[in-house]
Amino acid sequence: MLQIQHLIKYYGKKQILHDVSFELDPGDICAFIGSNGAGKTTTIKSALGLIPFDGGKILIGGHDIEKEPLEAKKLYSYVPDNPELYKFMRGIEYLNFIADMFELDYETRRDRIEYYADLFAIRDRLGESIDNYSHGMQQKLALIAALIHDPKLIVLDEPFVGLDPMATKSIRETFKKMAAEKGTTILFSTHVLEVAEKLCNKVAIIREGHLVFFGPTEEVLQKGSLEDLFMERMQSHEQA
Repeated sequence: MLQIQHLIKYYGKKQILHDVSFELDPGDICAFIGSNGAGKTTTIKSALGLIPFDGGKILIGGHDIEKEPLEAKKLYSYVPDNPELYKFMRGIEYLNFIADMFELDYETRRDRIEYYADLFAIRDRLGESIDNYSHGMQQKLALIAALIHDPKLIVLDEPFVGLDPMATKSIRETFKKMAAEKGTTILFSTHVLEVAEKLCNKVAIIREGHLVFFGPTEEVLQKGSLEDLFMERMQSHEQA
């Protein structure tokens, strides 16, 4: 569903991404792990066609993000770590705006908005201006907007930051259900290794723009913890 092939990115003369390659299949849930400044967000934004890259190839559902950007972008949703919402709108207006862009019919959008608004416990707040929402409320609204058109690929940058425990549990269960029942592919960056261990079937670790590990979570846990692997790969890369 997502193929990142030999991705290279420069900012000026400084190389930020060094030949990053990995592939996610339908139904995969993958944690993208790395220290601050390791290249997680740059990889994500490059892969989604949000910023240009200097080498490599990205395929989403078989569509080249550079040659077929519209076809590729129809298949995914992206939630950044700090969503930029139209704060002059009410919550329900924003969700209907997103539904209009994806041409959802009235019944489909109504049912999905009601379902996810109840799931995240914000249904009674949708009539309010987004400007009055807390950071956690805005994060929930952004998640609903990302889910209502039933994307094939969901990419999130630190999705659990700012969410209360109930919302965190709800989104974990939702991801598992979508992956298992619909074959939705999910990639998210996180610093919360415990969540990654419990939720993901694959793990990618990046350090200073180099992908230092990509593989099944089960394989990692047979040898120890994800934290152990992370520290091992960080140290081995430093020594190299």
